[in-house]
Amino acid sequence: MIGILAAMPEEIHSLMSALKASRVERVGLRDYHIGQLHGVDCVMVYSRIGKVAAASTATQLMDRFKVSEVLFTGLAGGVGSHVRRGDIVVGSELIQHDLDASPIFPKHEVPLLGVTRFKTDPSKTERLLHAARTFAASRGVQVHSGLIASGDQFFSSAEAVARLRTALPDTLCVEMEGAAVAQICHEHGVPFSIVRTISDSANEDAATDFPKFLREVAGPYALGIVGNYLRLRSPA
Repeated sequence: MIGILAAMPEEIHSLMSALKASRVERVGLRDYHIGQLHGVDCVMVYSRIGKVAAASTATQLMDRFKVSEVLFTGLAGGVGSHVRRGDIVVGSELIQHDLDASPIFPKHEVPLLGVTRFKTDPSKTERLLHAARTFAASRGVQVHSGLIASGDQFFSSAEAVARLRTALPDTLCVEMEGAAVAQICHEHGVPFSIVRTISDSANEDAATDFPKFLREVAGPYALGIVGNYLRLRSPA
């Protein structure tokens, strides 16, 4: 069974609506939707926003529902200079940009774990890239792969983006959950992959652009990309 999650209902509602023979289990104030999509057993849930909420949800997916892999989908703010609104980012690495336990530990390193950047599963990520590129071909948008930065902060200024680019120059996009889920998957030995649609440039227009993309774009992109991914995956 594959666990599929997003931070907000609008980012995953279309996928949940497509589930066949679904049932719902409520755990920890969250509704986990269990069923099949494209012949694959799935459990889908929205985690709510932020690293703690996402980590808690991912832990339940593993401990209670025994998922064999985790896939995160949703929106993000573009940070890379070549990343545009509507583009798709498939993460190959994730980092917590707001984690700093220095000088005891190096900046961005998870204390006592010794990891700064969490890598996604190579085979799952390659499949997700193929799924994203197939979807993007009909939309005229680009697919990028690389570093995603996560933190408990909504970026809405060019100044904040400039600081992040200075600290982590290879960052493609910024969001608020992915690296926390990547850490939980790392600790539990569960394969992880992530795809983000760029809703804004994380600048002063973000507060306007993000809600519009959330309403109009997040659902169709998730259904198209994740649907392609599941079609490429052998039934579990």
